[in-house]
Amino acid sequence: MSDVGGITAEQLKQYIERVERLEEEKAAIAADVREVYAEAKANGFDVKIMRQVIRLRKLDSQDRTEQEALLDLYKRALGMAEGP
Repeated sequence: MSDVGGITAEQLKQYIERVERLEEEKAAIAADVREVYAEAKANGFDVKIMRQVIRLRKLDSQDRTEQEALLDLYKRALGMAEGP
């Protein structure tokens, strides 16, 4: 294929095709994740809370502790929690 602007059309085509394949895989994985959540919900689990737990598990311990402390502070400031 030809060379246009310093890149080969074949190289560009390969990149585009790789991205397209990855997008297809990503869509398939997203469908799998939805199925797992649906299964969990059918078994009585709260999917909203599960998503929060997953988000928290991605954080390191220090970040998680900081977020929990800020949440507690905000809740107390709004009169939503007991404490000083």
